[in-house]
Amino acid sequence: MKTHTVRTHRSDENLSREGQLAWKIAEVAVDPVAVSDEVTEMVINRIIDNAAVAMASITRGPGIAARSQALDHPYSPGASVFGVTGGYSPEWAAWANGVAVRELDYHDTFLAAEYSHPGDNIPPILAVAQHVGCTGSDLLRGIATGYEIQIDLVKAISLHAHKIDHVAHLGPSAAAGIGTMLGLDAATIFQAVGQALHTTTATRQSRKGEISTWKAHAPAFAGKMAVEAVDRAIRGQTSPTPIYEGEDGVIAWLLDGPNASYEVTLPDAGEPKRAILDSYTKEHSAEYQAQAWIDLARKLHNEHPELADPAAVDSAVLHTSHHTHYVIGSGANDPQKYDPTASRETLDHSIPYIFTVALQDGSWDHEASYAPERAGRADTVELWNKVTTVEDAEWTRRYHSNDPAEKAFGGRVEILLADGTTIVDEIAVADAHPLGARPFARADYIRKFRTLAEGVVEEAEVERFLGLVQRLPELSVDEVRQLNVVARAGLLETLATPTGLFSTKGQL
Repeated sequence: MKTHTVRTHRSDENLSREGQLAWKIAEVAVDPVAVSDEVTEMVINRIIDNAAVAMASITRGPGIAARSQALDHPYSPGASVFGVTGGYSPEWAAWANGVAVRELDYHDTFLAAEYSHPGDNIPPILAVAQHVGCTGSDLLRGIATGYEIQIDLVKAISLHAHKIDHVAHLGPSAAAGIGTMLGLDAATIFQAVGQALHTTTATRQSRKGEISTWKAHAPAFAGKMAVEAVDRAIRGQTSPTPIYEGEDGVIAWLLDGPNASYEVTLPDAGEPKRAILDSYTKEHSAEYQAQAWIDLARKLHNEHPELADPAAVDSAVLHTSHHTHYVIGSGANDPQKYDPTASRETLDHSIPYIFTVALQDGSWDHEASYAPERAGRADTVELWNKVTTVEDAEWTRRYHSNDPAEKAFGGRVEILLADGTTIVDEIAVADAHPLGARPFARADYIRKFRTLAEGVVEEAEVERFLGLVQRLPELSVDEVRQLNVVARAGLLETLATPTGLFSTKGQL
């Protein structure tokens, strides 16, 4: 790996194109290095994972709305949209599929200086592959690049420290991945990366306070912008330059300021793109920092069933990392995190709620655990209000560690009982984490897909998709176009579909 120092430059310094981070990203994208077998297997896992969570969300509001927009943009051959047959304009297919993948907060994650869901790269890259006519090996190389660039940026550059949403790293990574897949030259990818970054910087208010359905749409918007940026770059249109380092660029005005510098490490020429192996998926439908806490709560439920009774508990304090405390914990100072009428999006960013329900139920379900009647249960609300978080310096240090063996996303819980006794336990990583009690393997991804597709997809369609995706490197152009999952007959027709500006019905 090669480390690049990235800093703001005055306009009169005339930073060369080759000296810019967007160009260095483009150089990684055009490197024809082979994809390793290990990375290939993980890419397949993550395509299965995306399809699983997408099928669980296609009957939910955000998925329905985004799909209805895509269906108003038919195109032949175009790209496929989860749940339906036919071809659609690739940027709109990327949009609809991106929302379906993201809505339940249930796919892969990587956390470092910034937060990310690198699986968000797959919908735009796959949509372009289907539209243009790429092979499975082309698609594989593109996805490997998308993961590499996003994870490398996430390791180096914090966006949330300046209240910028994490999808600002996704626009450039998806553009780079598309560039790799299409075999574009470095100059074209450079322009696409710059445009994709410029159009995808937004505030983190979408993840603060009362969290709206836009949380599901934000990554899909970044993917859509990446597709459009590549299209413009291919047509010869240029981007703001230098996009990261310019006097009025991203670093100077959105991040650490004119005097700041970052150390960004990217693969050197000829070095394999392996970053996807650093990421991890979710066993539970909740913010990633909640994964380990759900597992610990399940353990405590079995060992101490009395904890389900709020009368038995005086307080429960979760000692954890800065991020967990301030973003999804009581340190956020968001009253909505204790509101039983809060939206699902808000509850999946409330670790006091999640820990409480998992502690009482000994399980976690992507629907039942968020149901209004579950959140409003009197004994749950009583116990919920006794759960708080505090930042622990050691757990924050471990959260930011670059050593995989030390990096942790959990913490220590101290539960004071009404009788004066205390129960203390801790967990470093989720059970499904590569270093956890039950690391996810291919069989787990397939089981997750089968579970979430049940009742939504016919068994024959499940088998067809699983048989196809597991041959990814050898897929033909036509087979790549079949990398989609169609809902069982009649399911989607029962749903009320909203109309809008693009409606083919011609009226609102």
